[in-house]
Amino acid sequence: MNDVEYDELTDSVLLAVEEAIEKLELDLDYESHGGLLSITFPDRSKIIINKQPPLHQLWVATKFNGHHFEYRDGQWIDNRTGSEFWQLLNDAASKQAGAVVNLVS
Repeated sequence: MNDVEYDELTDSVLLAVEEAIEKLELDLDYESHGGLLSITFPDRSKIIINKQPPLHQLWVATKFNGHHFEYRDGQWIDNRTGSEFWQLLNDAASKQAGAVVNLVS
């Protein structure tokens, strides 16, 4: 993957997360700037998603752990656990929100 493809892929993921948050009936706030998306939960905990252009990765920091995702076979996969991005994000957001969260747009 080249840098332009990486930027297009990661920008579309960040936008999809924002759009999914907008559709939720939960009180989640988000802020996006410069390749970083911060999601704030009612208990003030956060999930931070940010681009890592030099590595062509997408990093996710949750209240519980940090994850580094690489694009493989059409999916963002955590290079440590093998988890798929959307599944991990939904699981982490559900734990932090104390309710089922489905961020797949």
